[in-house]
Amino acid sequence: MTTDTATDVFEAHRPVLLGVAYRMLGRLADAEDVVQEAWLRWSGADRSTVREPRGYLVRVTTRLAVDRLRHIKSRREAYVGPWLPEPYVTDFGDTVPDSAERAVLADSVSLAVLVVLESLSPLERAVFVLREAFGYPYAEIAAMLERGEPAVRRLAVRARGHVEERRPRYDVDPVRRRDLTERFLAAAAGGDLAALMELLAPDVRLVGDSGGKSKAPLRVLESSDKVARFLQGAARMGVPDFSHRFLEINGGPALLALSGGRPDSVFQIEVADGLIQSVYIIRNPDKLLALADLA
Repeated sequence: MTTDTATDVFEAHRPVLLGVAYRMLGRLADAEDVVQEAWLRWSGADRSTVREPRGYLVRVTTRLAVDRLRHIKSRREAYVGPWLPEPYVTDFGDTVPDSAERAVLADSVSLAVLVVLESLSPLERAVFVLREAFGYPYAEIAAMLERGEPAVRRLAVRARGHVEERRPRYDVDPVRRRDLTERFLAAAAGGDLAALMELLAPDVRLVGDSGGKSKAPLRVLESSDKVARFLQGAARMGVPDFSHRFLEINGGPALLALSGGRPDSVFQIEVADGLIQSVYIIRNPDKLLALADLA
C-alpha cells in the first residue's frame, strides 16, 4: 500500500473515527487529537497485514479514546459549574441515507445522551458507543477492547440499563423543535416573561456551561419560574451587536448567538408534550472555537 493510498484510506474513514472519538470524549479538540494519533499509528503500521482498514482504525481510535478518557476524568471533576459537551455540528448528508440510521446517530450524539454517558466507566462508554451508535457485533467489540465476549456483553447490559434509566424522553421532531426554538428566541430576546412561561414545562431545567470563563449559572436552574426570570434578566443585560443563525448541533436544531460577528453562545432546547423541558446554554469560549468559521 503506497503512502498516498494509505492517506486516502484514512481520510475515507476519518468521519467515522471522529464520530467515535467525539462520542467517547465529548470534546472536539480531544477527539481530533485522538484521530491524529490514530493516523500516526496507521501511517507507521505494516498495512499489508490489515484485512479490514475500517475495523483496524476504529479499534485503534477506541483504545486511544479510552486511555484519554481515563486521564481527563480529573479535569472534568475540577470543572467550574455544570459541564456540557462541546457543540458538534452534525450534518450527515448523503453518507447516512437511511432515516432510521440517521435518527440513531443523531440520538447518540445528543447533548442529553452525552451528559448521561459521562457517568459511565471508559470501557462501558466504549462498548455503548460501538454497539448502540455504530452497530458493531459483540465479537468485534471484544476484539477491539481485548476483552472476552461475555464480559463485553455484561458491560453492554450495564451501560444500556444506566443510559435508559437516566436518559430523558424527548420529542425529536426537528420541525417542532425549530418552531419552539424560534418562539423561545423571540420571547427570551424580548424579555417577555409571560411568553416564556407559556413555552416552558413546569419542571424545566436550564444548564449553563461557561467553565467559569463567561457569565452563566454555576448550578442547574430548575422550574419554569426560575428559568424564565433568569432569561428575562439576561435579556435586559443584552449582547453587544447581537445576531444569530440556526445550525444543526448534536443532531438537532440549535441557535448560534453572535456578538460582533463572533460566537458568543449556543442555545439548544429539548421538547416533550409541546413544551420546553430542557434548555442548554454553552458559553465557554474554548468550546465555541470550532464554530468561528460558521459565524
